[in-house]
Amino acid sequence: MASKLLLIVVFVLDLIAFGLAVAAEQRRSTAKNVQDNDITYNYCVYDSDIATGYGVGAFLFLMVNQALIMVASRCFCCGKGLNPSGSRAWALILFIVCWLFFLIAETCLLAASVRNAYHTKYRTIFSEQPPCETVRKGVFAAGAAFIFLNAIANKFYYVCYSSARDKSFQAYGGETGVGMGAYK
Repeated sequence: MASKLLLIVVFVLDLIAFGLAVAAEQRRSTAKNVQDNDITYNYCVYDSDIATGYGVGAFLFLMVNQALIMVASRCFCCGKGLNPSGSRAWALILFIVCWLFFLIAETCLLAASVRNAYHTKYRTIFSEQPPCETVRKGVFAAGAAFIFLNAIANKFYYVCYSSARDKSFQAYGGETGVGMGAYK
């Protein structure tokens, strides 16, 4: 049977990570071009950098969440064998899916946080005014979406894994004399 305490803790961590990713999307940096007093350089003035902290926080909460699920399930590959059933098959599929969603979410969050923290100072000489570099709209939101998908996949993976583990495989039903019938 799946641990209800673990599922609750993982749900709370997912909720926090999702909230931080959405907050990072809402608070990502914006910038504007400003000319210096000598009118020889244009430079970018950025507003708050809080989205980087939110993105890194979501990254860390999601990492802790994934680590808890993998430790609890022994990363699917360690421990005693699982019962060859539909639960084991679904656990394997969901194991792969949750790792895929995890890697995509972590990549989005890390890339967006790094890009949000990168602030250029001087852009160009004289009158050219290209836009200042900022995070594209929706990168943190994509991370939040994959956090949500990962949360669903993780929960189903752990439940399927627990179901297959509870009915763990024992050759011949645990009977030692099967196949060794006495000849009369």
